[in-house]
This record gives sequence, structure tokens and C-alpha cells, in this order.
Amino acid sequence: MRVLVLNSGSSSIKFQLYRMPEEVVEVRGMVERIGEPDASLRVRAEGVDERLKRLVPDHAAGLHHVLEALARLGVPLDTLGAVGHRVVHGGEDFAHTVLIDEAVEAAVERNSALAPLHNPPNLLGIRVAREVLPGVPQVAVFDTAFHQTMPEAAWRYALPEALYTEHGVRRYGFHGTSHRYVTERAAAMLGLAVDQVNLITCHLGNGASVAAVRGGRSVDTTMGLTPLEGLVMGTRSGDLDPAIPLFLQSTLGMSAAQVDKLLNKESGLLGLSGLSNDARAVEEAAAAGHERARLALEVQAYRLRKVIGAYTAVLGQVHAVVFTAGIGENSDVARAMAMEGLQPMGYWLDEAKNAGLRGREADIAHLDSLSRILVIPTDEELVIARDTYELAAG
Repeated sequence: MRVLVLNSGSSSIKFQLYRMPEEVVEVRGMVERIGEPDASLRVRAEGVDERLKRLVPDHAAGLHHVLEALARLGVPLDTLGAVGHRVVHGGEDFAHTVLIDEAVEAAVERNSALAPLHNPPNLLGIRVAREVLPGVPQVAVFDTAFHQTMPEAAWRYALPEALYTEHGVRRYGFHGTSHRYVTERAAAMLGLAVDQVNLITCHLGNGASVAAVRGGRSVDTTMGLTPLEGLVMGTRSGDLDPAIPLFLQSTLGMSAAQVDKLLNKESGLLGLSGLSNDARAVEEAAAAGHERARLALEVQAYRLRKVIGAYTAVLGQVHAVVFTAGIGENSDVARAMAMEGLQPMGYWLDEAKNAGLRGREADIAHLDSLSRILVIPTDEELVIARDTYELAAG
């Protein structure tokens, strides 16, 4: 069966075409700058790597371009067995992947209030795909679903009850497909059943989150109602005194929109370093003696180290700490800084194994480490393809 995986953003559509159950990627690409004059379609397949300028006024046109590109590469529409959609926020409605119908669409729209930048384009991609591909099963895979196993003490905020019961204000967590994928891979690497493994999974990219996983199930995570909570990220501040936004508004006269932009788009590594949100650029500058870049890396590592310590207390026994996503998979500097000084807790990084490791699975813990330290490249699209195939075929 051919499964098309779609990730619809506000101005883009990322796609991958899988042959399942073989898990072979036949085509991948992206429609970029939807609604802009310089919109384009990037397509990669065996022997093909092209970027084509296209007129893409909306997502419907974008999806048509994707399907036309697939047809040019010998993939007619009637060979598509199912479409899998990434959906950022499922709220409390979805703890598992589901086949999409009108009720699911309505729930995704209802949860758009919790993810106004992500759910609306996700929903638009679903509606366009259902219209263009009638009769083809459509499946929704939710970033928040993996974390629905958290106990109430972990997801509750200490706020008046009505804010939760009437408005859904609670911790939801994100990057669920990534945390789930590396949990399954880590269990395999450790020779343990998934329901027997305890992990601290660190998804470190421009967006970053950590999950405490007990028996293969998420029991805590750093992101909250929104992806702003938690670690220092590329442009997001992560945790801060809740009174700071009030101070910015009352003392500096900033509007709510300006505060939102500051905390989500102008903070994190970018705000601390004054240079870039790209960890590679910040690491290069720090190595060259740039003091603000050095400080940015230290703050980022310190926050992560605190979380690893806290989640060790939550779990008790930890079989492994797992690093994944762009920074986690490729930055030996970030991994070394995060694990520095944690030997008394049972984490002993092997500097030689860590040095230069990029983009491949490995155990970088010292032989005498009480817990393993793993690097596992994530594959969120494969999780979506697997779930979609299982539901559509079953």
C-alpha cells in the first residue's frame, strides 16, 4: 500500500510517499511559500531532485501540485491507499491515532484555540485532501496523543478549577510522535520490551522538549498548554517567571501581541546570543570566543541538565537518556554540556564515543555508566506512515 504523509503548515505542505509495510520512502518534498509570488515545489525521489516555481495561491493548489508531481513520477491517484496527517493539538479528545470523519474534523477545529498557529493549517490540509481524494482513508496522528498517559498531578497547573474544566488550561505536551518513535527504538537497542523501559527522551531542535517515560508511557513532559513552556529553544524563552509578561505590559507598555512575539520569536538562543537561533552558528561563535554565544549554550545546557535530574527523581530507575532531533542527533557539544556533572546520578558520558557523532544511532555512555546514553535519529513521518497503514489496512 502507498501511504501519503502530509504535514500542512501555515504557508507550506511537507509530504512523503511511503510504500508500506516495507517502509520505503518513494518520494518526498515540500510546497513552500503558499500564497506568495515566489512559491515553489521541491521534489526528491530516486534520480530526481528538483525545485520548481509554481503558482500556489492556497493549500488546495499546493496539494494539487503535489499530486501532479507524484503522477509525473509514476504514482497515479488510484494507487494511494491512505493519507496520514500530522495534527499538532488533539487536546483531551485524542489519545490515539484515528480515522478522520466529520466528528474528528470538528474536534481538531475545537482544539484550534489551544494551537492557533498550527491546528488551522493542519485542518485545512485535512479538508483539502478529503475533497481531492474522496474515498481514500484519511488518518490523523496527534503530537499531543503520546502524553495523554500523564498522571493528573503532572498535567495540572495550580490554577482555579474553572480554567481547566471550562477552558482546558492544562499541560498537554508536544513532539509526541518523536518521543514515541525514540522510545520504541531505545527499547529495541536495550533489548527490553517497550512496556518495561524507563527513559528520559530529549527532543532537541529549534523547538525542544523532554519526556519522562515509564514503562513506555509518557508520565511527564516539559512543554505545556503551548510549546513555549520548558527548555531554552531556538527562539522560545522556555520557563520564566509568570510575572514577566505582566511586567513587560505594565512597565514597558508592550501589548499582548508584542509579548507573545518576544517570548516565541525573539528569545531563546537568539535572544541570549544576539546572533542566531541556529545552534550550529551559536556553537561556532562560542568556540571563536563570543561571550554571549557561550552564555546561551550554558543556559541551554543548564536548563536541560536540571530537567534530566528532575525526571530521574520522577522515574527512579532510568534505563537510558535519549538524545534526538537536529541538535540532539548532531551536536556533540550540546550532549556533552547537558551530561556534565551527572556521574553521581549514574550518567557517565564517554567523551570519545560522543565526539563527532552525527546522525546515527549509538550508545555514547561509558561502559561503567549505570544508565545508557543513546543517540537516536527521530523519524516522525515514519510513525505517521505506520499508524496510517495499520488503521487503513485494518
